[in-house]
Amino acid sequence: MGAADVVPGVSGGTIAFISGIYEKLIESISSVNIEALKLLTSFKFKELWEHVNGTFLLTLFAGIGFSILTLSRVFLYLLQNHPILLWSFFFGLIIGSVFLIFPQITKWTVPVVISGVAGIVIATYITTATPGQTPEAYWFIFLAGSIAICAMILPGISGSFILLILAKYEFILDAISSVNIPVILVFMAGAVTGLLSFSKFLKYLLSNYHNITVALLTGFMIGSLNKVWPWKNTLAWYTDRKGEEKPMIQENVSPFTYAELTGQEHFLIGAIALAIIGFVAVYTLGALSMKKEANV
Repeated sequence: MGAADVVPGVSGGTIAFISGIYEKLIESISSVNIEALKLLTSFKFKELWEHVNGTFLLTLFAGIGFSILTLSRVFLYLLQNHPILLWSFFFGLIIGSVFLIFPQITKWTVPVVISGVAGIVIATYITTATPGQTPEAYWFIFLAGSIAICAMILPGISGSFILLILAKYEFILDAISSVNIPVILVFMAGAVTGLLSFSKFLKYLLSNYHNITVALLTGFMIGSLNKVWPWKNTLAWYTDRKGEEKPMIQENVSPFTYAELTGQEHFLIGAIALAIIGFVAVYTLGALSMKKEANV
């Protein structure tokens, strides 16, 4: 999940969904509530740990944090030097995810179909939004953390891409790399606030409108394929805070059109191979998860 959250366009929520821990994650996060606060103030630490599923959350978030700290530079390198191959892998991963999640919708109704279509439209719109210039004040860093974390736990909507739209992606990565403690703490405070509040809403939806919610989340993933399509033609650029030019408006093109427009190799065979690897990896993970659940 941490590795996925580093990449703009890929959601850590997608990884949680396909690995079978998504609803458990939402339920555990939403259990950090008033009752948990009462247990904390009463010094009932054992009961508090069990109430919030502490072992699960600690293990998960430790893994996410470790992955972000160790892989952020690796993924930035791959995005800069081997973007087609990296995006191809995630493209296959997301397609495999969609095929795995569809069977979780037990009954197709008109509201379920509308929900799925709405998810596709929303995710497509978000992934085509243009990055803008935004302030670097602490209040905005807090707000960015609150919004991005909500996207990070939604399958198909990338928290990193939300940060990119808010023009805070590189700013936050720079803060992590340079250990800018004030910025990191403000961002984390916003993330915790957003996570605790949004998880309760998601838990309610999954408990009361399961099929509609799963259809919406699946739609998010389908819509996100627009962002992770490997071959893109840049139509407009913007200058980031370091004075470097970055793509602002891009269009998806075929591999052969990409080669003609850019004069660069399309890596089609390698891209197909990595997409298949991503697809197979998801199916293997999903099969192992379902087998484990069946044995419980």
